[in-house]
Amino acid sequence: MSAGGGIHAGAAPRAVGRYPHAKRAGGLLFLSGIGPRDALTDAVPGNVYDAAGGVVAHDIVAQTHAVFANVRVVLEAAGARWEDLVEVTVYLTDMAGDFAAYNAVWAEHFPDPSSAPCRTTLGVDALPTPIAIEVKCIAAAGA
Repeated sequence: MSAGGGIHAGAAPRAVGRYPHAKRAGGLLFLSGIGPRDALTDAVPGNVYDAAGGVVAHDIVAQTHAVFANVRVVLEAAGARWEDLVEVTVYLTDMAGDFAAYNAVWAEHFPDPSSAPCRTTLGVDALPTPIAIEVKCIAAAGA
C-alpha cells in the first residue's frame, strides 16, 4: 500500500510544523492534528489573555465548534465528507474541566452514536499552541 502526496487545504489554518493537513494511504485518509485556530486571523476562539499575552481562560465550546469546522474544511479539500470519518482521537488540556462541554458539542455534531466515528479522548498537559483541544482523524478516502 503506497501513500499519496500530502494534501494542503487552503481554507484551513496553516500547519504549525512541516507536515500536510492530510495524506491518503490505501483506502484511508489520515488528518494531521487539527486545532481551533481561525484560518484568516490565526486567532484562537474563546481564549482570554492577560496583559502579558498569557492565556487566563478558554471557551471549550467555541474551540470544539472551531475544530470541527476546520476538520470539515480539510475533509472537503481531500474529497471526503464529515460522514466519512471513522476514527477521531481528541486531546484536551483540561479533561476534568472541559470533557462534559466538549462531549455535548460532539453530540450536536454526531447525534446518532451508531453512525458516529470511533473516538478516544485523552488528557494532555499542553499542546503546541495556546489551544485547549486538538483532534486527529482517520476517514474513508472519499472519491
